[in-house]
Amino acid sequence: MKIRKIVLVGCGAVGTSFIYSAINQGLAQEYVLIDIFKDSAEGNALDLSDCQALLSETFVSIKAGDYKDCKDADIIVITAGRPQKPNETRIDMVVDNALIIKKIALEIKKTGFKGITIIASNPVDIITAIYQKITGFDVHKVLSSGTLLDSSRLRYLISTKLDVNPKSISAYVMGEHGDSSMVPWSCSSIMGKSMSEYIKEGKVTSKELDNIHQQTVDRAYQIIKLKKSSHYGIGVSLALIVKTIINGQNEILMIGAYLQGEYGETGFYNGVPAVINEHGWDRIVTLPLNKEEQEKFAKSCQIVKSTVDDVWNKIK
Repeated sequence: MKIRKIVLVGCGAVGTSFIYSAINQGLAQEYVLIDIFKDSAEGNALDLSDCQALLSETFVSIKAGDYKDCKDADIIVITAGRPQKPNETRIDMVVDNALIIKKIALEIKKTGFKGITIIASNPVDIITAIYQKITGFDVHKVLSSGTLLDSSRLRYLISTKLDVNPKSISAYVMGEHGDSSMVPWSCSSIMGKSMSEYIKEGKVTSKELDNIHQQTVDRAYQIIKLKKSSHYGIGVSLALIVKTIINGQNEILMIGAYLQGEYGETGFYNGVPAVINEHGWDRIVTLPLNKEEQEKFAKSCQIVKSTVDDVWNKIK
């Protein structure tokens, strides 16, 4: 069996939630934790190691390390950055986290790392674009958590409205992991039955669906207001991306992929459905958006693209 090695950069609540989920699923055999606060990395490595004797999965190595450990890693997951503050949008924190990711990117590049990078630091697709620009890594080997968490939140909220298991729902959030996101309702269904059919049957209204999307957007703000951070959902999301890469079975997830003409957009990362395998993200799936949905997606793309350009000019 190939020994898989995962390096986590950033040992805050998001990063450790990811590692905890990953070790419970037996995703790798070796984990290395890196943090600017070395005591945090060391303490979390010790705490997570205490799970070993109680887990049914294969025994794994969990240790604190440094950037030299990136050289032979299969996957690097980056969650480093300052946390989002109450009433602060993800865009508001962009320059601070762009400067942090610049330092991290330069350190990782120096090691000769050849694997796949997954980024969850917010604003996620802007930070991912900055990381890829600095490292020059293949765009297919760099991806963000995109709108995977948003889509999970959306499906859960729909499930509570229509009383069905969220796993039976095909409905997704696209665009920015943030306020300008959109939902392609025309492409949404429950076990093959379109959302428009549910509207015709009076099970849900268009206004209620719009409210569900707004609740999805506001959910992180609500969690942060109540408990200062949102981390379990994104931790599980990151573990799912890693699992999908490891399985290499061309599964489709809503991640941040680099647009190269899809949906009429080029030159930046944004939340779209993409095929994932052991090489990273393979290709973007183009959904048949209607005119209104295409306009909403284009608006979200413009916000992300212009912010990337602005931040890059400030930090390059």
